[in-house]
Amino acid sequence: MAAIPPGLALNDALRDYFGFERLRTGQDEIVSAIMAGRDTLAIMPTGGGKSLCYQLPALCREGVTIVVSPLIALMKDQVDALLAKGIPAAAINSSLEGEAYRQVMSDFRRGELKIVYVAPERFGNDGFMHTLQGMQISLLAIDEAHCLSQWGHDFRPDYLRLGRVRQELGNPQTVALTATATENVRQDILQTLQLQDPAVVISGFGRDNLDFAITHCEGRKAKFERIRHIIDKWKKGIIYCSTRKNVMTVFEEIRGYGSSAVAYHAGMTDEEREFSQDAFISGRADVVVATNAFGMGIDRADVRFVIHFEIPGSVEAYYQEAGRAGRDGELSACELLFNHADLKTQEFFFEGSNPSVDLIRSVYNLLRARCNPDTGELQMTVDAMAAELGKDVNPMGVGTSLSALIHAGAITRSDVAGSNTRLTKVLNPGKSFASLDIDRDRIDEKARRDHAKIEAITRYAYSIGCRQRWILDYFGETGTCDCGHCDNCKAEEPADAEDLQGDDLVVVRKALAGVARASKRLPDGSWQGIYGRSKIMDMLRGAKNATMHYYLTSLSTYGILSELTDAKMKALFRAMQEGGLLQSSGGDMPLLTLSAKGEDVMREKAPARLTRRGWAKDAVRKTKQAAINPRGHQLIAGMLGCRMDKELYNHLAELRRDLAAEFRMPVYRIMNTEALKALATIKPTTIEAASRIKGIGPWTRQTTLRAFVELIQDYEGV
Repeated sequence: MAAIPPGLALNDALRDYFGFERLRTGQDEIVSAIMAGRDTLAIMPTGGGKSLCYQLPALCREGVTIVVSPLIALMKDQVDALLAKGIPAAAINSSLEGEAYRQVMSDFRRGELKIVYVAPERFGNDGFMHTLQGMQISLLAIDEAHCLSQWGHDFRPDYLRLGRVRQELGNPQTVALTATATENVRQDILQTLQLQDPAVVISGFGRDNLDFAITHCEGRKAKFERIRHIIDKWKKGIIYCSTRKNVMTVFEEIRGYGSSAVAYHAGMTDEEREFSQDAFISGRADVVVATNAFGMGIDRADVRFVIHFEIPGSVEAYYQEAGRAGRDGELSACELLFNHADLKTQEFFFEGSNPSVDLIRSVYNLLRARCNPDTGELQMTVDAMAAELGKDVNPMGVGTSLSALIHAGAITRSDVAGSNTRLTKVLNPGKSFASLDIDRDRIDEKARRDHAKIEAITRYAYSIGCRQRWILDYFGETGTCDCGHCDNCKAEEPADAEDLQGDDLVVVRKALAGVARASKRLPDGSWQGIYGRSKIMDMLRGAKNATMHYYLTSLSTYGILSELTDAKMKALFRAMQEGGLLQSSGGDMPLLTLSAKGEDVMREKAPARLTRRGWAKDAVRKTKQAAINPRGHQLIAGMLGCRMDKELYNHLAELRRDLAAEFRMPVYRIMNTEALKALATIKPTTIEAASRIKGIGPWTRQTTLRAFVELIQDYEGV
């Protein structure tokens, strides 16, 4: 392979090696900053061409560009593409062994490589670091930089050492790149890497060619029907599933749809995953069903659809995965098949990635009790540890606890030749858990933020405004307008909407006046939210709880709708949002304000046409009280043939989310989902009856159960 000529001009390299006459908007600013010698943080959406931003400067400068990349498959794709262009490149990771490794390191030391991809764990090797310190590094590029932030959606502990690595290499010029990063993640990246006077380039997140939609599905049958329709229409795409089991279930289902399909998940062998990835990228397969292990750096431009079979764990993960559609600029579909029950999977993952300090302590004490007292060693699987700690212990949480203990310097874990069981070594079996360096505040903060991410993606699933604008608001991109082609932008008026008159119209205008009083009028005449929906509803009802802000109690609209129950108030606000009278921001804590249409209705410049279900005086839903023994629970309800009231369940679930936010804890700690379903089935109207439901413990009875019972009373008209 011919060497890159010295002194190669940027435009010549762009044309001769990459086949482009000019850079895209966003790319040009990033490349200019790099060529000017500045450290750079580049936030560019999937499909924006991030890799070119460091590959192009690499050809025009002396020395080697080191690229940190988290996945072997991603490195392979990038290196293969560079070699095909005549650019000397290689990857150094765990898949490289024997003579192949020695050849790459020899080429590396002789300066024959322009771009070298390196797995983050490789920097923990002293010999490799010594080699790097003797090289002329023109640029350190950290791809998928959100991986080094614990608040990012794909945190990788190996990335944490990159700040120290950068210092040991003499602080070479660095560019950090990622597709999605909130303000918290961006600050974490800058702080960890200690970038000097960095250029921060955030290119537009908007993707005009993507149609975002959410389809609410009652069950798998409905999801499969929707998938068939999408495949028939769009032909080529990715179906993301949260679990390996669901990957195989969906894969088996769609094999009969007439499209060539492959499956991909981390439980497959390296050969199986490589076959599936190559088949999809080459076009031999039209559809891939995969977990989120598939996707980083996938270079296929004609992906026409991305389906999420279940709700993902965060808005960041969703937008990065959905953004793999339509990289060629052609119209493509991004659809989430939503069922509220799917959130149980994300709650399971949340518990697994956020073990309590008590669980970490239990794991540590188990290791101390079971290890060899002389060597501190033991061989025990994670599943076996979980089983010994109790039948309800999440094995994923045990694995995360082990990682926390490794990070605290309490244990080490290593592979054992010829065995699937790893060797665990307790470094000091006599050392108590209390003396370990466990950062409890950081554990609590991570749990709070991870839970906020689940809450945010749930709000997105239930949002009624423009899908793309909601996402852009979440990432802090202001000044955006409705896309005009997502499912909400194209949605028709609810079938049961009515022209409001009389008392009902007065109630709506009072509510809108309250929203306006709790908002800020901007110089351009538009409204800016200051408070969230729950605070505004409490203000309108005249609530006297401890969280009610003094300013809200001083408003003229405080208590103006005190006659409405909590359930009716929520139904009213839901109707106003469905009718386009309200708008909310994105982010972890969305703020509510008036839309232009809402202001017109408030000022009697436009009629109010809304659904009246659940809140209007003569539109109260009549529901037959189920004759169930108060001592009954889920099982008894099922035996009597009673069905869960889905509308009531949605009200109860919304109350649970509000209480979780108030108490700053996960929703499942307020009340587990099975108990919530039992409430919606049995509909107890007294504290005594509700207390007998399985899963409702003393804490719930003493703190939050009354709120659930009062909601049921309002719903039932008791």
